Amino acid sequence: MPVRCVFVESFVVFKTTILNPSGRMIRHPRQPQRRWWNCFTFYPRFPRLVSAAVMTSALLIALVALSAAPRSFAVEQPSDIPTWLRVHVGEREGQIASTVLLRARALYLRKAGDGAVRNPCYFAMDTTRPHTSRNGGPGRRFFIICEAERSFRAVSSGHGGGRTLKGVADFKNGRRCAKHFSNALGSRLTAGGVYLTGETRTSFKGYYRVSSKQKTALVRSFIPFNGEGETANAEQRAIGGHAAVLIKGACLLREPDSPYANDEGYVPLGRLVDYSGGRSSGCTSWSPSDAREIVEITDKNPTTLYIYPEEADIDAVARAVAAGRSPSRAGLYWNASCLKEIGAPKYWPKERLGPRIAQYRRNNPAPRRSPMPRCPNQ
Repeated sequence: MPVRCVFVESFVVFKTTILNPSGRMIRHPRQPQRRWWNCFTFYPRFPRLVSAAVMTSALLIALVALSAAPRSFAVEQPSDIPTWLRVHVGEREGQIASTVLLRARALYLRKAGDGAVRNPCYFAMDTTRPHTSRNGGPGRRFFIICEAERSFRAVSSGHGGGRTLKGVADFKNGRRCAKHFSNALGSRLTAGGVYLTGETRTSFKGYYRVSSKQKTALVRSFIPFNGEGETANAEQRAIGGHAAVLIKGACLLREPDSPYANDEGYVPLGRLVDYSGGRSSGCTSWSPSDAREIVEITDKNPTTLYIYPEEADIDAVARAVAAGRSPSRAGLYWNASCLKEIGAPKYWPKERLGPRIAQYRRNNPAPRRSPMPRCPNQ
């Protein structure tokens, strides 16, 4: 029997041949007839040996394809999710989409298997979900999963706000839904993909008043995210997670006894702003209470974070929308409410957006910062 088109023939043989209990090969009764792949033909002298060789080739091809896959978690299946965790899978408020969980879980298992992490918990974030729920409260789209404890929690988190660069590009995101994504330096956008949490850094941001006679210091913790692949420049971008609080409208207060005083004995004093319901400069931001819990989980114990969507997901959904097809029917995931609001998502690769941002900075240098004024009655 002739052997034709080795790769296609191998796939057909692999697909339609099975082994019986005695170890002999038998043909599937619905094996397709060879017609359209009759492109190259030679006539072997030992057809049985060639069939075995073709079968071996098919297995080798399959193994090579699996080993060359860009992400080992691509083979994760919904059936692999523990039973207790499946009740949290879905697209309702407080649930995690199957696509996001499968990738986050497979990443964690891979890193745990490699010895890179020992933390019993891992994180995931779905930035296709709205930042505001239907009842007006914060949308829960950051997930804390501790399988050993059978614990699942969904909390709110902010996405990168982006920028409007007049005459160059407009990639500013709305407060509720994210349309633009990028890993470009200076874009202030979220970049989906693979991350590992780093060692927590804590810094003093200033004082704020809690009463007319009492003030307190804002000391904010920052968890750096170390990326891989498209997110490998996370450190350069200073990407990480922190509480969505800051000090605004600060003036210099004379406080020489403060451990945070500068060389002249002054500390910044301003008003505390909680922007948990707003956007970030590209980092992942949480409410102060949620941030404390997350910092406690990762303190001296790194873990994995998977942020959805990645560049390939964004491009695939954008192509489906442009073709007038439903992403869900095409096997793609995007939150339906936000997709309706944004129309179609857009990814800005650093190779394209980075130079434009750099050119804008050269053409529009930032004005010099005025020195912080001293507080009244100093």
